[in-house]
Amino acid sequence: MAEDTSSPMDRFCGSTFWNATETWYTNDPDFTPCFEQTALVWTPCAFYWAFVIFDFYYLKASLDRNIPWNKLNVSKALVNLGLLVITALDLIMALVKKGGDSELPLYDLDVWGPIIKFATFLLVFIFIPLNRKYGVQTTGCQFIFWFLLTVLSIPRCRTEVRLDAERQKILNSQQPSEQDFSWEEYQFVSFFIFFTFTSIMLILNCFADGMPRQTKYQRGENEIPELSASFLSRITYQWFDKMALKGYRNPLEEKDLWDLRPQDSCSEVMPIFAHHWNQNVRKNYKNKARVEPKAQFSNGNVTFENPHGEKNGRKKGMASIMPPIYKSFGGVFLFGALMKLFTDTLTFAQPQVLSLIISFVEAQEAEPEWKGILYAVLLFVLAAAQTFILGQYFHRMFIVGLRIRTALINAIYRKALRISNSTKKESTVGEIVNLMAVDAQRFMELTTYLNMIWSAPLQIGLALYFLWQQLGPSVLAGLAVMIILIPVNGVIASRIKTYQIRQMKYKDERVKLMNEVLSGIKVLKLYAWEPSFEKQVLDIRDKEIATLRSTAYLNAGTSFLWSCAPFLVSLVTFATYVLIDENNVLDATKTFVSLSLFNILRFPLTMLPMLITNLVQTQVSVNRINKFLNSEELDPNSVLHDSSKPHPMSIENGEFSWGDEITLRNINIEVKKSSLVALVGTVGSGKSSVVQAFLGEMEKLAGVVNTVGKLAYVPQQAWIQNATVRDNILFGQTYDRKRYNKVIDACALRADIDILSAGDLTEIGEKGINLSGGQKQRISLARAVYSDADLYLLDDPLSAVDAHVGKHIFEEVIGPKGMLARKSRVLVTHGVTFLPQVDSIYVMKMGEISESGTFDQLVKNKGAFADFIIQHLQEGNEEEEELNQIKRQISSTGDVPELLGTVEKAIKLARTESLSDSISVTSADSLMGRGGSLRRRTKRQDSHDSVASAASLKKKQEVEGKLIETEKSQTGGVEFAVYKHYIKSVGIFLSVATLVLNFVFQAFQIGSNLWLTQWANDQNVANDTGLRDMYLGVYGAFGFGQVTSYFFCSLTLALGCIFCSKVLHETLLSYVFRWPMELFDTTPLGRVVNRFSKDVDTIDNVLPMLWRMVISQAFAVLATIVVISLSTPIFLAVIVPIAFLYYFAQRFYVATSRQLMRLESVSRSPIYSHFSETVTGASTIRAYNVGDRFIEESDAKVDKNQVCKYPSVIANRWLAIRLEMVGNLIILFASLFAVLGGQTNPGLVGLSVSYALQVTQTLNWLVRMSSDIETNIVSVERIKEYGETKQEAPWELEQDKNKPKNWPQEGHVEFQNFQVRYREGLDLVLRGVSFNIKGGEKVGIVGRTGAGKSSLTLALFRIIEAAGGRISIDGVDIASMGLHMLRSRLTIIPQDPVLFSGSLRINLDPFEIKTDDEIWKALELSHLKSFVKSLAAGLNHEIAEGGENLSVGQRQLVCLARALLRKTKVLVLDEATAAVDLETDDLIQKTIRTEFKECTVLTIAHRLNTILDSDKVIVLDKGQITEFASPTELLDNPKSAFYSMAKDANLV
Repeated sequence: MAEDTSSPMDRFCGSTFWNATETWYTNDPDFTPCFEQTALVWTPCAFYWAFVIFDFYYLKASLDRNIPWNKLNVSKALVNLGLLVITALDLIMALVKKGGDSELPLYDLDVWGPIIKFATFLLVFIFIPLNRKYGVQTTGCQFIFWFLLTVLSIPRCRTEVRLDAERQKILNSQQPSEQDFSWEEYQFVSFFIFFTFTSIMLILNCFADGMPRQTKYQRGENEIPELSASFLSRITYQWFDKMALKGYRNPLEEKDLWDLRPQDSCSEVMPIFAHHWNQNVRKNYKNKARVEPKAQFSNGNVTFENPHGEKNGRKKGMASIMPPIYKSFGGVFLFGALMKLFTDTLTFAQPQVLSLIISFVEAQEAEPEWKGILYAVLLFVLAAAQTFILGQYFHRMFIVGLRIRTALINAIYRKALRISNSTKKESTVGEIVNLMAVDAQRFMELTTYLNMIWSAPLQIGLALYFLWQQLGPSVLAGLAVMIILIPVNGVIASRIKTYQIRQMKYKDERVKLMNEVLSGIKVLKLYAWEPSFEKQVLDIRDKEIATLRSTAYLNAGTSFLWSCAPFLVSLVTFATYVLIDENNVLDATKTFVSLSLFNILRFPLTMLPMLITNLVQTQVSVNRINKFLNSEELDPNSVLHDSSKPHPMSIENGEFSWGDEITLRNINIEVKKSSLVALVGTVGSGKSSVVQAFLGEMEKLAGVVNTVGKLAYVPQQAWIQNATVRDNILFGQTYDRKRYNKVIDACALRADIDILSAGDLTEIGEKGINLSGGQKQRISLARAVYSDADLYLLDDPLSAVDAHVGKHIFEEVIGPKGMLARKSRVLVTHGVTFLPQVDSIYVMKMGEISESGTFDQLVKNKGAFADFIIQHLQEGNEEEEELNQIKRQISSTGDVPELLGTVEKAIKLARTESLSDSISVTSADSLMGRGGSLRRRTKRQDSHDSVASAASLKKKQEVEGKLIETEKSQTGGVEFAVYKHYIKSVGIFLSVATLVLNFVFQAFQIGSNLWLTQWANDQNVANDTGLRDMYLGVYGAFGFGQVTSYFFCSLTLALGCIFCSKVLHETLLSYVFRWPMELFDTTPLGRVVNRFSKDVDTIDNVLPMLWRMVISQAFAVLATIVVISLSTPIFLAVIVPIAFLYYFAQRFYVATSRQLMRLESVSRSPIYSHFSETVTGASTIRAYNVGDRFIEESDAKVDKNQVCKYPSVIANRWLAIRLEMVGNLIILFASLFAVLGGQTNPGLVGLSVSYALQVTQTLNWLVRMSSDIETNIVSVERIKEYGETKQEAPWELEQDKNKPKNWPQEGHVEFQNFQVRYREGLDLVLRGVSFNIKGGEKVGIVGRTGAGKSSLTLALFRIIEAAGGRISIDGVDIASMGLHMLRSRLTIIPQDPVLFSGSLRINLDPFEIKTDDEIWKALELSHLKSFVKSLAAGLNHEIAEGGENLSVGQRQLVCLARALLRKTKVLVLDEATAAVDLETDDLIQKTIRTEFKECTVLTIAHRLNTILDSDKVIVLDKGQITEFASPTELLDNPKSAFYSMAKDANLV
């Protein structure tokens, strides 16, 4: 071998390094020994040295320590030692056997080879104890290192075995040989030992090490397997299999989910973020004097600094959340970006390999077969590598997104607890909650796509570069088409957006109307007004459908553009290419490589516009969050806690404001230890503000506020959490039964708790929805009393409770003998009654203290206080006995005649007004249980507590305490019937048309591609331009067919879906309107509205899109299979097993993923509701100083949401990896068969492989979309379910038509042994009622609450149907008529006046059948004429939702006007309980007496004086008539129940 020709590597080895004839141009390829011993060994080593930095990072980042020695890591260490020994031995043997005096020359390789190996093995060896010590259970770098080393050693195995065989031949060939083979023999043995050891190391690295002994966080039973999964299991997500299997067998529940990874929990994410945030805040200040510690994480408490800083620190600008986000989470993100770069390059390797395959097929005879196999395998390896790396990339990005969301939600939450009032005024609670719900969520959705900012331009650039190589400048023509399509799409998209906004507007209108209709459904039924409102809803719906139709046309347009884009691009490019120059000829390579490059181009081009809009939205979110996080906070130092001051609470010379003008000035208040101080004054005089000043909620402009001790605060508007009654009272403290029971009795809650279904374990709805105002206030008070603080601030706690309850509470709790007698307390009050018993009184006027002193002093002063008392008494809402008490108190103070006079007057007023309420509604003692019985009950309760604390009782209580039957969350799959129902609603014709057109579209597409192959393979095209033009023309025609068929197909689909949603909505609406009343009572309104908003919206907008995707993807997969089978029929054999794999992955995924999504959405809403609760109750939380507890609760809720979110992210990756591997198998087989099957047509091969390359994406989408359809088709199921509910009797019947127009003519009403119950399974409410009312009689109906008064009227209107007996009007049985016939011929003035939003006119006459004159007449009679005349719009005056913009009295009068307009023979008057002031009441009575003289009037009375002049009185008790006679007759009989009622009401 001549020395001079050799390369340095040849000299290094002492033999040839690379020999192309031996390796490439041969039928039996092999590497040279030199290449095998250098390049193939050093590549893995170099890889490991390059990436070892990651191993160090994992050591540093590990949260655990100390893995015990076990079989696995001991065997790793031993095998590694073996490798070290064998490499050291290699070096020693080389030095012994070669060089020096031996005739074998010693080459550099013999020395350096072992040294390099030794150093690398040593490095790996060092990591074994290190990983053990730092608790790292698996490392990717080592796994990849051993994998590469083993795989790359395989060629050398083959070489060594061959050499050995040759040596044996020489030795066996009897000729005595002089050769000494000892070195070669040694190398043979040492290599195989080395190879065995590396293989063992590879296998050992497939498993993860044992569990660490010390962990930073407690590892529970439910620990996530990922933490101790091996590298191999992590990249294939094999550790998720258990969950997928579990979810497939039966629907997952919350208890099946794993705990959160500690790295993702709030307690790990928050300190990092807080540290960077605080750094960022500090940068914004000029005074750098304060050196701040890091954000500590002491007992789970992260401190965020206030960007507003001290008053002196001058601010440079806003602190932004972006830098802290980069610093906290940037590392993982960059690592992800690196992976993305890697996959992008791999994507472009595929078309290059494709061109190799095509040229291999073209030159079939010349090339050896192994090259084809190599290419096919190479294609598969590329695709597989891409799959695994992309899987990790998305996983990483999702984690970053989740962490950012966690950090933001928590930062916002912590901030919300500290914002000042002026900030709070700027935004509503809803807006603040949106920051968390919408803006923080946006970040999470963006992170996955953020890398597209650089990746998309990179992909476009690379694609163009490779295309240019194939086709030269004509690429630009194709690119131009693509770029032109983008703005066209933009224009369409903006149009679609305007339509969407319009559709949202209609939807909101429709849902709002539905909401009102459902709230007032009872009134609609009583008036028989449903058709009118049904029409209103359908009118809005028609507009909405019209908008949807326009959107559908536009959507068809865009999808049409995108579907024809790839085709247009290829057509234009190829046409340009062949027409520019005679010599340009299309061959298979050019055609199909270009096609696959164009396919790659499509994705980044679509992504870019979307990404840009997303970025803009996120920018808006960032600004909103920044604004909130930088807003002003409360000054923690405004209230001092100086114990050297004489009194526990004091304000000296205080001036305070709510952020704008001064509210309080010259405030001086002292509260002595254990004294009771009252603050009184007129409305708006600043009483509550003083309390807020003590709490530090107001901005202090001057003066000193001082409080010493623990505070408790009762706000004016009670703040109740969505928890059990007991939790609301305990408020985070431990449960002490004795104290608790004492508090309950003192706050008069015992009776209320007994009424509640599950006692004090009853769950209270949001904002205390299922409690009355008084109950809320008392619970709020009980919370304060139970907290056992030193200082009490009571802001008018007695305003919402009844007088006698108030008295009880004052005596038992607040007053000088109450539970709080030893505490210092400030009481804001409106009541005059308790003032004589307080220690001192401060009178507020216009934000200043006008006078102060004891009750007697102030009465003598005749100042503001005396005025206050006079004004208060004239309002006349005190009870008689209390007034007497005040009278005594005032007369004892001496000469104050005018005050006494006022008191006398007030006492008279109270007497006459004492309504029969207390008798007919609840007798006074039922609530208080008359002292003695209350005490008795307490004792019983105590003993009862101790005995019955058995679990059974608790369980029962919890079940009863739930508010409403829980909504069925569908589990498991969706029945076929639902799909059938959907397709039926779309219509058979449109469904079939859609499928057929899709089929035609795919046929055209395959046709055009086959035509391309024909063209590429035709050799004559080169010299015949006519032929060329013919090919081009037909290709264009195919394209045209494709485009039109696709356009019509997307159109039919869209229109079909719209038609279907129209039909479904109409049936839903008509069914719900025809529900019997009982269904409305048991179904919560929100759930019905949800059907009309959420579910209808899904059917309108989501399903059509999903169907379009699914159908086109399914056809695309079919097309791929057809094309591959055309070129290589043997492929069909592989389809079946692949399809099985695919099907299983899909079934497992859909079952698990669907349930995970459900759990996730269920666990998401508590975060937001807890947050909005916190925002509303911030002042209470601060007053009790429990902010930290609430922060912990919020963190726990966020973590719980992550617990559900994380597995669903993993489920996506798990599926993607499995599906893409199925797709990669398709690629492998398609290319293998193309190469091996002896296919000679290069065009077909190119076609089938380029189809196969696209299939992975399509498969992935198909599963995603089909599972989305399964998730969303549930909406159809729910609507279908509502359409199959029970209906009320028919509205119209044929025989009604022959009744006279003015039926009933006499108004003769007769009940015969009538029985009724509210719904099946409940007791009878009326038990056999019989009476007879002649036409024109006026009858009053009285009785206690629950006696069945209202049931009587409801039965008359057939809102509840008879259970026995009958009612006849004018001799006709009402059960034999249509409901509307009956209801429209009776009139009712209901108890609560319900108005609907719309014009006043619609509210009076929704069918628009009355003339203006008639309406004005009715208004005049109902005393509304002057009011309506004064309105600008008159009869068209818009009424707000629920009639908010009219007073309660006016609403009642509107209901009267409705009755006057109908003027039927029978009028039912359900008297308003307390809503109406006496004046309005008189007006109504007067009108009814004059206008309805001839009619039969049934009055349900709450005040007896309104029915004393009626013809008859019915006294009901427990569903039976006890008395039926004229009032005079009953009053003459002192034994009658009516008489005793009248006596109680001071009427006799």
